[in-house]
Amino acid sequence: MTAEREVAIRPLTRPGDLGWVAMKHGELYASELGFGTDFEAFVARVVADHHDEQGGGPQAAWIAEVDGMRAGSVFCVRADERTAKLRLLIVDPAARGLGLGSLLVSEALRFATDAGYKAMTLWTIDKLGPARHIYEKLGFELAACAPHTDYGSGLVDETWTRRL
Repeated sequence: MTAEREVAIRPLTRPGDLGWVAMKHGELYASELGFGTDFEAFVARVVADHHDEQGGGPQAAWIAEVDGMRAGSVFCVRADERTAKLRLLIVDPAARGLGLGSLLVSEALRFATDAGYKAMTLWTIDKLGPARHIYEKLGFELAACAPHTDYGSGLVDETWTRRL
């Protein structure tokens, strides 16, 4: 019999949280999709922009923990006055199957709704099937697709949207 795991979603506020998000994206996308350090640098810029814009409009970020260890993240940032943008959803492979991705996206949706946003948008790539499944399950619809060449060949950019 396996022990039940303790799952928690908390605001991204502790020292090490910002660096963990960039590191985990860099490591995971390198191992699963073959991305290089330019992708990790992109994530680090998104994380830094989020930190620098604290107070510049409704935005928040969360860390998922399993048994007290970081295991996932998501950001909700301002796209414009009416639209929130979901960013940097990730779940550590060791914590997959616990529902963390859905919990994180649901937390961001609640925040965006409470902040008065009328819609949420996100960007992803077609190769991220589990994340795409979460988005679809939570009411997002695929709005646009285009070839993507920044981090590798054979990728397709996807923009998803959802009314709040």
